[in-house]
Parts: sequence; structure tokens; C-alpha cells
Amino acid sequence: MHLTEDLAKHVRDVHFGGNWTTSNLKDNLKNVTWQQATTKFRSFNTIAALVFHINYYINAVQKVLAGEALQASDKYSFDVPPVNSEQDWNTLLEKTWADAENFALLIEKLPDSILSENFTAEKYGSYYRNIQGIIEHTHYHLGQIAILKQLL
Repeated sequence: MHLTEDLAKHVRDVHFGGNWTTSNLKDNLKNVTWQQATTKFRSFNTIAALVFHINYYINAVQKVLAGEALQASDKYSFDVPPVNSEQDWNTLLEKTWADAENFALLIEKLPDSILSENFTAEKYGSYYRNIQGIIEHTHYHLGQIAILKQLL
């Protein structure tokens, strides 16, 4: 097995299940209504904002893997579009699932040799650092989502 295949599996596992933490986004969000997803609890981000934020970086990096320029800025990473209905919420979730699967497919196609190369620029570190960072980032915010569900 190649390291890129392992990384792609980790992306799928944190989104769809099968990881050793037994926690994943899809299961955690399965019964969340759009009202719950948009409910503000104290000063915390909403579940919808966290889902958008997770996917913001996946979307940006998958575009690079598809040959496009890196176009992302932290200042836009929580700019979730309005979620005013179940349809809006489902649209956000469907995009998240589709982007995660596409991201995993693109990672699988990479040669292992690229993982040590700079990701678009030296300041961003290697491809490996960015892909692994996305996986860690997703787990981190998944934990926040799980806690917010309990608080709501």
C-alpha cells in the first residue's frame, strides 16, 4: 500500500466512518436539523459554521491537487452561506461529502514521492504536512461538533 492511499483512507474515515476513534462527521451530523446546526451556543461557532470551515480547507487543497492555484484565506474560512432551511443544510452537507470523497480520490492518484515536496510554496510546508493537517483539523472540529450536539 502507498502512503497516499493511507492518507486518502484517513480522509474517508474521519468523514464517513471506519477510523479507530469510531467517530466521524457523517454519523455525528446524521440527525442534526438545520435549526440545531444554526443555533448559537454562547460564543461558540455553530455546527453549520464548523462544517463549512472544515470543508473550506478541503475544497481549497483539493483544487490544488486538481491543478488549480491555491486560493484560500483564513479570514473567509467561517463565511458559511445562510442556512435558513433543511434544503440549505442538506446542500451544505452534500457538498461536504462530495468534496471529501473527491479529495480522497485526488490524494490516491498522487505518487508518494510528491508528499515530501513543497505544497505550492515553501511557507506552506510539504504536501504530506498539508494533507495530514487537514485530517487533524477535521478531527479537531469533529470533537467540537460532538460536544455542541450534547450542549444543544
